Amino acid sequence: MSRSRTYTWEDPALPAAAAAGGSGLEFLRDMAAGRVPGPPIAATLGLALEEAEHGRVVFSLEPGEEHYNPIGSVHGGVYATLLDSAAGCAVHSTLPRGVAYTSLDLTVKFLRPITVHTGKVRAVGTVLSAGRRTALAQAELYDTDDRRLAHATSSCLLFPVPDGA
Repeated sequence: MSRSRTYTWEDPALPAAAAAGGSGLEFLRDMAAGRVPGPPIAATLGLALEEAEHGRVVFSLEPGEEHYNPIGSVHGGVYATLLDSAAGCAVHSTLPRGVAYTSLDLTVKFLRPITVHTGKVRAVGTVLSAGRRTALAQAELYDTDDRRLAHATSSCLLFPVPDGA
């Protein structure tokens, strides 16, 4: 039986511009509160930023069939996207105005399968180490019973954002 899904998203220039206006934590808190629109990938996958603190963020996702791979479970790329978002945004939450980051790598370990029966999952990202040029973060993916579903680490490059960028 054929299925369809429709979703909308905001202009990606809006959150990008808002990111440059304050600290990383202010930006993420504004996004979590709905004052700044999320990025298109959040609408595409159904990601929600639930919490943002200094050095820690939480994203959630309700798994659906649209996330499935050909063998009937959530695709590893969805896991990786959740974990990358959580780890990267944990780093972003520590950055002052005028500093940005980009992921240098992401190492993911898949521990349990996810299906529509798993229920809502949440990715908790935390900063492990932050320097002037790089930061190391981890993210763990949990189900509603707090069973760990996956784990990731990510190195991020920190760099100044030129004025007007």
